[in-house]
Amino acid sequence: MIKMKSLRTPLLAVDAVIFIEKGIVLIERKNPPFKGYYALPGGFVEVGETTVEAVCREVKEETGLEIEVVGLIDAYSDPKRDPRGHVVSISYLAIGHGNLANGSDAQSVKIFEPERLPELAFDHKIIICDAMKLKSRYSEDQIKV
Repeated sequence: MIKMKSLRTPLLAVDAVIFIEKGIVLIERKNPPFKGYYALPGGFVEVGETTVEAVCREVKEETGLEIEVVGLIDAYSDPKRDPRGHVVSISYLAIGHGNLANGSDAQSVKIFEPERLPELAFDHKIIICDAMKLKSRYSEDQIKV
């Protein structure tokens, strides 16, 4: 039997690829790692919340936006994806509503055209590429970008 106190597992995080106004929402990171780099809005899942609740909370805290989760992009589990340690991210495709306002961990928040993305933190370029493939399966009425 495994003793829960001795069990060591990866941390769980969420990320959102948010489409709004013909682009993708990115935050400029305020804190290390990757301070000053652009990244997808997201963060760690808190005990007692679902990953969808976590992604909605993190997006609101970092961007001021409410989101509608459209689909699951994938789970990203490379042990080297985060220099702080092994972090698994559940990433979602979402549509944003509201006004952008940088918050908690964001130096700034901006909308970028998918073809003109800045250098990104973590493995977020891979996540965005996967999101673009998923987005192509939806009709224009489902995701307006």
